[in-house]
Amino acid sequence: MGRVFLVHPEGKTWNCKFCDAKLGHVGSLVTKALRCSSGRAYLFNEVVNITFGEAEERTLLSGTHTVMDIFCVRCGQIVGWKYVKSHEESQKYKEGKFVLEGIRIVEGEFDSEFYIDTRSSSSDDEDGDTV
Repeated sequence: MGRVFLVHPEGKTWNCKFCDAKLGHVGSLVTKALRCSSGRAYLFNEVVNITFGEAEERTLLSGTHTVMDIFCVRCGQIVGWKYVKSHEESQKYKEGKFVLEGIRIVEGEFDSEFYIDTRSSSSDDEDGDTV
């Protein structure tokens, strides 16, 4: 096989639950309010350290889409999918974006020991879009 080179974005990331490879950066997060068949899902503009499966038509909670499964490049576990094409007009905003399934990722550590969270608290039980 060859050597695998990983991308290491700085700051808060979401990592592979199985091997801790960094996958999605907080700056690329679109929404945490998606749902999939396994529970919570996160929509990203961009993710790193992944490989792609074959494109296929799939009926999801939000309708029929052409998607490609995405796999962690380090351990090979499936971590979500990429929207290639949405067949419904209301879902076109998802095209080209990535979903990481909540049960397959964990929040990574902050790279700075001086980080101070200044966000106001909010409920973790958001209801939103469905995937």
